[in-house]
Amino acid sequence: MRFIIISGQSGAGKSVALHALEDLGFYGVDNLPVRLLPALVEDLGLDRGHPIERVAAVVDVRSPNHDLHEFESTLQRLRTMGVDAQVLFLEADRDILLKRFSETRRRHPLTEDEIPLSEALDRESNMLEPLRQNAMLQIDTSRTHLHQLRTIVQERIGRGATGGLSLLLQSFGFKFGAPRDADMMFDVRCLPNPYWEVGLRGLSGRDQAVIEFLQRNSEVQSMSADLKQFLDNWIPCFARENRAYLSIAIGCTGGHHRSVFITDQLADHFATSYPGLIVRHRELED
Repeated sequence: MRFIIISGQSGAGKSVALHALEDLGFYGVDNLPVRLLPALVEDLGLDRGHPIERVAAVVDVRSPNHDLHEFESTLQRLRTMGVDAQVLFLEADRDILLKRFSETRRRHPLTEDEIPLSEALDRESNMLEPLRQNAMLQIDTSRTHLHQLRTIVQERIGRGATGGLSLLLQSFGFKFGAPRDADMMFDVRCLPNPYWEVGLRGLSGRDQAVIEFLQRNSEVQSMSADLKQFLDNWIPCFARENRAYLSIAIGCTGGHHRSVFITDQLADHFATSYPGLIVRHRELED
């Protein structure tokens, strides 16, 4: 059985993730206490003549607090039962969460009359630490709307079903904040910037004029070659440790030119070795 345990901060998109996995054929359960995870596996898998092979369940602060402290031991128990159990953890910037609750007027599960929302978010973060520490995949939804999140979850979890390493290459702009869910991050702001070239400012690293400008520069080519060699050496090490997911982020100032070009260069290089490769250009997405 493949069992995806969805957790994370309230307002970060857990319900969206659960529905996205249900669309992939997962049997979904919301708000499941930690102590009932093994019982769910037994009911859906071990005790059936035709066991359910894919299950997704949301576990969060609605579960009793003492249950959350027992999460790591419960996770190990699931794995000794032969379950491929993985944790998907969703999070977002504090200001973003405050804004989302303000806009939706939903009640945070930890808020009470004397506890403000900001304090509830802090408490929640501390309570969820055991799940965050055991997450195989973390997704920062701060700059992601619900349709993008559905796609990301389905791509990453769906690709992981085929076995091997699910590799994500993502470009971004430092001026908009670095992604918190990256396993490796590389800064290419030292390279010549097409933004300052006449006629290139409004283009992206996927436009031919920008590609030709960057390809002519020896520093750009050296950076690309060095990154390819570094990742050629070290990505297999992560794969040998049975990592299911690996996220690599490439950043420049605005996330439109240099980081996009370098990310596409890496994607072309690794496409054959990692057929489930996912490429995202964060600042080019709608």
